[in-house]
Amino acid sequence: MRRYGKHTDEDDVRVRPNRKGNRPRTSIRPKHEDASEGFVLTIDRGRLTVLVEDRTIIAMKARELGRKGVVVGDQVAVVGDLSGDKDTLARIVRVEKRSSVLRRTADDDDPYERVVVANADQLAIVTALADPEPRPRLIDRCLVAAFDAGLEPLLVLTKSDLAPADTLLDTYQALGVPYAVTNRDELADGKAADRVRERLADRVTVFVGHSGVGKTTLVNALVPERKRATGRVNAVTGRGRHTTTSALALPLPDDKGWVIDTPGVRSFGLHHVDPGRVIHAFPDLVPGTENCPRACSHDEPDCALDQWVADGHADPARLYSLRRLLATRERREGD
Repeated sequence: MRRYGKHTDEDDVRVRPNRKGNRPRTSIRPKHEDASEGFVLTIDRGRLTVLVEDRTIIAMKARELGRKGVVVGDQVAVVGDLSGDKDTLARIVRVEKRSSVLRRTADDDDPYERVVVANADQLAIVTALADPEPRPRLIDRCLVAAFDAGLEPLLVLTKSDLAPADTLLDTYQALGVPYAVTNRDELADGKAADRVRERLADRVTVFVGHSGVGKTTLVNALVPERKRATGRVNAVTGRGRHTTTSALALPLPDDKGWVIDTPGVRSFGLHHVDPGRVIHAFPDLVPGTENCPRACSHDEPDCALDQWVADGHADPARLYSLRRLLATRERREGD
């Protein structure tokens, strides 16, 4: 067997013939500098609906992206047939840098992260005041995920015709979370949609909530020209049925923002969340952590925040709210 030295001549190197007759594989990927910009609206069985300029196209992920995922809300680079005509297919060749990523896990013990949406500015946490009963633990978990992702939270309470909103709003008053309260009559005449729409103007807002809380009904009122299927709450279990099966981005009237409707959730795991980042959602408490012990959880006897609050630098209710949110990883949602 012939051995090649350190300084072989190219003519001495054996080249294996390419039996398929196509170009040899290479690790150099095309740059696609002429690719068009697109916005991912929804994903269905590997096919992605993408908004390119003023038309929607169907695209698939290019092989060169490897395992890099593409999610609703992504800004992408697209090549191929961009006409949007029937039976045409384009390719997504690049995913642009994301400004934010909302993640969740199936539960707190599951290390596998699921990206919900990308590039959102605001997280609307939708909960019913009755039918089904509100779940404060789920609200707390969504708040933690919002703070961790750098999203502004918005609390949307539905079905106020069935139960008052005061008690639940008092629970989150210290957090200063903006809110909107709706009922069925106001949804029917458009007043509720107008009130909520003011909170969504010029933002990309992702809607998250338990099944049956009226999330998709609200989205349909906000974007009346795009009706999505809605369901009813089971009278026995008090739970809703998943009528929304995939995330969908919809433009608000007059291009004044976007709403992203997502399937109903029954859990919101926080395995991916670093508790140390949650404190940054409480800027009034951050200075008080300077004297905390190293790796302080902010919920232990030596935490400097207790003295900070005792000295009058912050409202005790704020510290209580922080610790309640930090404790969500140790508590199951049904506890």
